Amino acid sequence: MKKLLIVLTLLCLAVLPVSLSAENNPNKQVYLLEINGVIGPATVDYFERSMDKANRASAAFILLRMDTPGGLDLSMRKIIKKIITSPIPVVTYVAPGGSRAASAGTYILYASHIAAMSPGTNLGAATPIQLIPMPGTTPDETNKHKGEDSEKAADKTTHPQTKAMKNDDASSKKIINDAVAYIESLAKMHGRNEKWAKKAVIEAASLSAEEALKENVIDIVATSQADLFKQLNGLTVEVLGTPVVLETVGLSVHELLPDWRNSVLQTLTNPNIAYILMLIGIYGLIFEFANPGAIVPGTVGAICLLLALFSFQVLPINYAGLALILLGIALMVAEAFQPSFGVLGIGGVISFATGSLILIDTDLPGYGIDIGVIAGFTISTAAFFILALGLVFKARRNPIVSGHEQMVGSECEAIDDFETTGRVRVHSELWMATAISPMKKGDRGRVEDIDGLIVKVRPDK
Repeated sequence: MKKLLIVLTLLCLAVLPVSLSAENNPNKQVYLLEINGVIGPATVDYFERSMDKANRASAAFILLRMDTPGGLDLSMRKIIKKIITSPIPVVTYVAPGGSRAASAGTYILYASHIAAMSPGTNLGAATPIQLIPMPGTTPDETNKHKGEDSEKAADKTTHPQTKAMKNDDASSKKIINDAVAYIESLAKMHGRNEKWAKKAVIEAASLSAEEALKENVIDIVATSQADLFKQLNGLTVEVLGTPVVLETVGLSVHELLPDWRNSVLQTLTNPNIAYILMLIGIYGLIFEFANPGAIVPGTVGAICLLLALFSFQVLPINYAGLALILLGIALMVAEAFQPSFGVLGIGGVISFATGSLILIDTDLPGYGIDIGVIAGFTISTAAFFILALGLVFKARRNPIVSGHEQMVGSECEAIDDFETTGRVRVHSELWMATAISPMKKGDRGRVEDIDGLIVKVRPDK
């Protein structure tokens, strides 16, 4: 028994220092976040919520694993603001091999306290997407003017973005200058290569991981996460003006990967989904107004329209495009009410299609409305409003075929001879009738009114 107590006491003494060490070092964990794909509003929501959780947990640092072709400027800037103001170091790691940190990803990499990449990855091409020349521009077209020396011709062929910057478009110059100043300021914060940062914006330059390390664009090239932690151990970074030493020995990794909320938000902020929700909402409300009391179309339409408005709130919407869509629908409805030999209908189709094309105010891949979706809804909308509603309103203009209104003015035939009251046939039905003058069998007349089950007729003369 004494031996057992001695063993238990020794075990307690052995475990106690470990427990005390864990209690005295609550920061011995790293929060792993992930950005995979186009950066948009859903990415911002996920990143901000995850950063807040890491800050509340007082994590040692945040590891952001990234693979992105770029994203929306507004979303990128929100993420960068969160990184710059974070009291916890942010280590951005472009991984695994084959990944990239293009466009907006380059800015985020520059803003991070530690920038790391895996072999086989690349970064760069940070030119604002609106300034990239349209596809189909050839070197021959660019250098068609004779008399230019070879150096100028080569410059224009190799760097079409420079031409965009040198043109007289003040808006383009503003966008370029703003992007250059922004990435240079991020480079200064962490002592990274400012010259190449400017080149990435103006010339859309790109670098591999190894070249980026040589050019002082990034801090580390790591073959794996374990290798990254090994190289991070003992490094000193400045966080909000305070030096912080990174310690990765005995570090536990807590993953905060995108959850169902992020998936739902990403679905809702997909421009194609937002566009479809908007049209379903409009169709539902139109159907409800045309048939009051249907309830279901109005309810579904209102929900879809509210979800679409939420999506438009966080997407770069061109309100001129939205106005053109609504104008197009109004013109097609007008064509159904008042046929104009196709003038209103064709104008409505053109307005609807044009508005749909320019609705999302960005050329960023993955954030435009698919041309197939636009074509499908344009054709179906035109068919619905011009044909379906046209048939409905045409049917409303047809003569009434039942009830009091249908009977008045109908032709009748006397069945018997009578002075004032007798029987007549109306629409193959026998009715008691009162006439203002005598009628003989076979005489014809017109129904002037109905009083209960008795019709008042006027004989034809």
